[in-house]
Amino acid sequence: MISTKGRYALRVMIDLAEHNEERYVPLKEIAERQGISKKYLEIIVKDLVKAGLLKGTSGKGGGYQLCRKPEEYNVGEILEVSEGTLALVSCLAEGSAQCERAAQCQTLPMWAELDGIIHDYFYGKKLSELVK
Repeated sequence: MISTKGRYALRVMIDLAEHNEERYVPLKEIAERQGISKKYLEIIVKDLVKAGLLKGTSGKGGGYQLCRKPEEYNVGEILEVSEGTLALVSCLAEGSAQCERAAQCQTLPMWAELDGIIHDYFYGKKLSELVK
């Protein structure tokens, strides 16, 4: 399940794509337009900046901007920054220990197939497609 944090991260990225101007957009403006607490957004944008998806500056004229064009972002990378792995089951998560039952697991192929479908969907969907 995608949490509030992941959904709000997408909303921030969409908002910045829609207001993709030459200036940095203050977090207060984003919070007001999106109806989300500025305090909560501070946590979300910190992760997005750390991951290199946004750039931010403080002080007068400060705020946030996209680092790339909206069509150069995909939904999967945004969700993984805010959610962590999108793997449905722990044995499919990147970097997880090999499950001792993997060789005889009758459900693993099903989980792997569904995981691939979800991955391909989110990584195939561009931020620009979500912008009005």
